[in-house]
Amino acid sequence: MKSIAVNEKQLQKVKTSPGFIAALDQSGGSTPKALRLYGIQENAWSSDEEMFTIVHQVRTRIMTSPSFNGERIIGAILFENTMEREIEGQPTADYLWNVKRVVPFLKVDKGLAAEKDGVQLMKPMPTLDALLDKARAKRIFGTKMRSVIKQADEAGIKDIVIQQFEIGQQIISADLVPILEPEVDIRCPEKAKAEQLLKTGILEKLNELPAGQFVMLKLTLPEQDDFYADFVKHPKVVRVVALSGGYSREEANNRRLPAIVRGALSNTIPTNPISSTIRPAIPPTIWPGPHSC
Repeated sequence: MKSIAVNEKQLQKVKTSPGFIAALDQSGGSTPKALRLYGIQENAWSSDEEMFTIVHQVRTRIMTSPSFNGERIIGAILFENTMEREIEGQPTADYLWNVKRVVPFLKVDKGLAAEKDGVQLMKPMPTLDALLDKARAKRIFGTKMRSVIKQADEAGIKDIVIQQFEIGQQIISADLVPILEPEVDIRCPEKAKAEQLLKTGILEKLNELPAGQFVMLKLTLPEQDDFYADFVKHPKVVRVVALSGGYSREEANNRRLPAIVRGALSNTIPTNPISSTIRPAIPPTIWPGPHSC
């Protein structure tokens, strides 16, 4: 079986560096909401291309901030449109690594299917191979894809795990490191049970991975302390990172997992950011404690 051929310096950064992963991957459907957080209303653009240009300007202001750097930020998850654009004359992924020492990831899923058996699987991705080829050409390190568990349904959770790992294998074959994100909705009425079913399924699949293949896991903060410690220690897991899933920043920090941060970054941008010369600062409270889960 094929081993993953990756940038070793980036791999070591992801494995060992303290910090969080910045989620800058809002796609077409979620972009208007993201822009409203920055004080930009929908009448500011008249086409999708104008909207994506504006959001890229916002993301550029975040990524060029002196506070946005590899000392505190492990990686950044990008939307395809952002990957295809440039920052200060360099392709976005090159700028992130060459200038900021931040490892670039790409969101590859196409959104969620309708709920069935208490879960939402990912929609089909018929053009995934072409997207992965493009990601490799743009020097992307890894990918991210999300599905959602809403109920502690054994059959549904099994389907989630199978789909994540099947597509993960496709990504590994393209020499990219997949972040598997089977989110457990924090409103799940039997969240702890759902987490146990998920953990059992993931461990089974991890143990089946061939030598030289590995994944990352992005998981909802669990109900039980150290619940995912087996994943942190597993030789096929590069890193486990936390999905806050709606928990407040304070509660997410208290649960002490290296975090995926989205809203906290948007809240650092002043209103009307495009015309402002003020650069955003990363709040000092966004900082993970020792690895635990």
